[in-house]
Amino acid sequence: MATRKFFDRSQPQTLQNAVILCYINSALSLIYAVGQGGVGLALLAILPLGLAAWGIANDSKLGYVAAVVLASLNLALIVFILADVRFHGSSISVIFNLAFAIILVYLLVHPVSRSYARIWFRWKI
Repeated sequence: MATRKFFDRSQPQTLQNAVILCYINSALSLIYAVGQGGVGLALLAILPLGLAAWGIANDSKLGYVAAVVLASLNLALIVFILADVRFHGSSISVIFNLAFAIILVYLLVHPVSRSYARIWFRWKI
């Protein structure tokens, strides 16, 4: 029987950090959405990134692909918001979100992460 894990310490450091950032991003986005009152939409947007991180921790190629796609979409959305927002006092949070999104995408598409995923991950759920 296969055991499921929340975090895999045997993976490269880039994937470990990407998994942690995915979990943190999901948790903080959920807290923000609950504070704003949009729980339903938040679960649709945030839950998949947490599940993708769980898939990466369990050596799932589907989880890895989902994490790359979701992180890239998140980065594109933040860039779109940043291009539309005039630089006021509240835009500093958008800049921090942009930095986290760039770091997450970078960690996921880093050559070490890609080669590890190509060699060791399997198409499973």
